[in-house]
Amino acid sequence: MAEKGMIEPFYSEKIKKCISFGLSSYGYDFTLSDQFMIFKGKIASPKKITENDFEKFKGKVCKIPPNSFVLGESIEYFRIPRDVIGICFGKSTYARSGIIINVTPLEPEWEGYITIQIANLTPVFAEVYAGEGIGQVIFLSSEQICEKSYKDTSGKYNKAKGIQLPK
Repeated sequence: MAEKGMIEPFYSEKIKKCISFGLSSYGYDFTLSDQFMIFKGKIASPKKITENDFEKFKGKVCKIPPNSFVLGESIEYFRIPRDVIGICFGKSTYARSGIIINVTPLEPEWEGYITIQIANLTPVFAEVYAGEGIGQVIFLSSEQICEKSYKDTSGKYNKAKGIQLPK
């Protein structure tokens, strides 16, 4: 992964001084940046949501309102090869606190920073921590090259920089 430039920055060992991140057995635990968008809108709809529905926040600790969500971004920049797909899962440390994440698959030949939806399922405020692990990408390699990659289809989130709202 490091040699191919798939992940930058890349930690070849698991960093455990916090909510862990870095290389794992079959994937990579990625970290959360200090940039957040806290949902404040009245209706959550992928067809209607705009930047006006969010409050931008930058900081080491982001508080998520009860039964709500924030959008975050990975610190790592990913470059997915044509014969690989990445599937993201939340870290169990957060799940055990009522916090779950959602990230769509990292398609073959997609590249960019991951936009992460972080949901607080609890009736109280929840906290997430910038610079620490938030999720894990499991990489699946194919024996064959895909017929059409994300790049081939001119995917709308390719080379994503910054938190991406629905397009």
